[in-house]
Amino acid sequence: MSDADEEYRGEAEIRAGETAVTVTVRLSVQFEPIEGRYRWAGRAAPDETLSAHLRAGTREVTVRIGERESPARLGEPDPWGGVRVTGVGRPPWSAAAGV
Repeated sequence: MSDADEEYRGEAEIRAGETAVTVTVRLSVQFEPIEGRYRWAGRAAPDETLSAHLRAGTREVTVRIGERESPARLGEPDPWGGVRVTGVGRPPWSAAAGV
């Protein structure tokens, strides 16, 4: 995986149950050699629907970028209303096709 493949900035669909929102995200991936798998994480831009799910206790979501999707977990919001997103395994952006 090249350095260019390790980051994604752009639009992503985040689905929590039956609700899906499209938000701008900034994500990066890193291979963890001891675990033998990839971990990816980043931030979703502020979105009221996503924040409402977080306040209601939703943590498990699906992140879709293009035709790829991956399970993820929502973390705490930052002071500006963005939400942390983390995942393990194949990241949801196609630039990392070698993953």
